Amino acid sequence: MVNARMFARVCTLIALVAAALTPTAMAQAPGPVITLTDALQRARMYGGQVQSANLAVLQAGEDLFQAQKAHLPTVSAFNQYINTQGNGTPSGTYVANDGVHVYNEQAVVHEEALMLVRHGELNRAMAAKAVAQAKADVAARGLNATVIQNYYAIVGAQRKAVNTRISVTEAERFLDITQKQEKAGEAAHADVVKAQLALPQLHRDLQDTEIAVEKAKIALGVLIFPDFNAEFSVADDLDQPAMLPPINEAQSQATASSPDLKVANASIAEAGFDTQVARYGYLPSLGIDLFYGFDANQLTFRANRPDAEGRVASRDNLGYVAQATLSIPVWNWGVTRSKIRQAEQRQTQAQADLKLAQKTLQGNVAGAYAEARGALAQLDSLRESVNLATESLRLTVIRYQAGEATAFEVVDSQNTLTQARNGLDDGLARYRTALATLETLTGAL
Repeated sequence: MVNARMFARVCTLIALVAAALTPTAMAQAPGPVITLTDALQRARMYGGQVQSANLAVLQAGEDLFQAQKAHLPTVSAFNQYINTQGNGTPSGTYVANDGVHVYNEQAVVHEEALMLVRHGELNRAMAAKAVAQAKADVAARGLNATVIQNYYAIVGAQRKAVNTRISVTEAERFLDITQKQEKAGEAAHADVVKAQLALPQLHRDLQDTEIAVEKAKIALGVLIFPDFNAEFSVADDLDQPAMLPPINEAQSQATASSPDLKVANASIAEAGFDTQVARYGYLPSLGIDLFYGFDANQLTFRANRPDAEGRVASRDNLGYVAQATLSIPVWNWGVTRSKIRQAEQRQTQAQADLKLAQKTLQGNVAGAYAEARGALAQLDSLRESVNLATESLRLTVIRYQAGEATAFEVVDSQNTLTQARNGLDDGLARYRTALATLETLTGAL
């Protein structure tokens, strides 16, 4: 009968543990259920750093538009009235003017003719836009790392909360056993006290884990919602199978999709076009202007004002004039050469940045791969530890009920099992975090 009673108690304990481990036993937070993919997509929509980078892309696009239109002629309206003090002569006090009253109402068409064959500014603007776009991708991937860490912090905290609830159930079960053993005269009151001491600490641990879940949700909610919101839950994918790709494949994919390398390559191109534009300072410029309108002493299509000798001059005031201006650079104290050296230095720096970005990428991929591989290698050992700790607790409780173990041993076995469960969940979260980081580097996320 005693063995049957002990067996029933052990079975009840195992059932309680299994029930606590089921997904339905986990308290679901109100609000939407967010997967890691959802979280990453939401962060790209609402993340401040990504939005800033996207605005920089739009600004670079406007720079490109302006560079494209700089090759086209411009049209402007020139409006001027000159009032000169009279001195009895037709031109007035200032001989440079051709009358006391001068009206200029003209449409002006201007074109820098050599811009038609100079494409350095346009190419530089295109490279700058490519840099801005790549930097936006860099910002998105940087945000991915934060989202991944926060996401699995929530999952890990939720699992630890479940483990703590299981520990509370086990501790309450053991307290009930000690109380019954004491009433039957089979255990000392010290065993009851020992079982009672474990419960308050477990309740405090449960409160801490619940606070950890709440804080982790707050950190992630700031990133994935347009307004502050922590009323959501995340999908627990730690037990879903996830394969680790070969290291060579990961390295090649990371190199092909790395926005950091794209930034570096586009920066080299931009710096090269900077050098080309700087060299334009040695070349002449040719401006062509066409004026059409009024440049007369009367704001009328035909002039009929008498001249100084009393004769009435009748002429057309509306007409046009065209001019071409060729400017040849002669001497500017080495400013052009300084600009060329400056652009060449930027190009050298961009090439150095490319080499550093390549090494950094290879190191990051190797580090993430090593972390994922190490975490994966430990999972079987961690699962075995949980199984052994579970069996140890079961046997210790049986031995205690048979009078062969102390209450201290039971409590110690309970703590060991809790640590083993938390260790397994930490290992799972570590592996999924490292794998998600590797997938981010390879462009899979």
